[in-house]
Amino acid sequence: QVQLAESGGGLVQAGGSLRLSCVASGIIFSNNDMGWYRQAPGKQRELVASITISGSTNYADSVKGRFTISRANAKNTVYLQMNNLKPEDTAVYYCNVPVRGSNLVRGSWGQGTQVTVSS
Repeated sequence: QVQLAESGGGLVQAGGSLRLSCVASGIIFSNNDMGWYRQAPGKQRELVASITISGSTNYADSVKGRFTISRANAKNTVYLQMNNLKPEDTAVYYCNVPVRGSNLVRGSWGQGTQVTVSS
């Protein structure tokens, strides 16, 4: 069973930075792609960044150039460095294990970590 624990959220002013972390268990971490998702109030959950087994990354257009996803296989951890944050980045952020070629994920959704950006 895939278990995911996100941390690192908080309240930050526009233009600020945060670094999110997610520790995964129940999987062979190095054999899985990883993704960061977010859900804002009243909106559907969306994929904002993903990283493959080989380290290739993809980003939603809304965060390109501002967010950086990375992974530390020895720590079973995926990170999301968020710079130049905007009020529209306010959301609960989650990590999960995307199923390549689909919109599905392998893990259950955890509690996530709240990111609030004030203007």
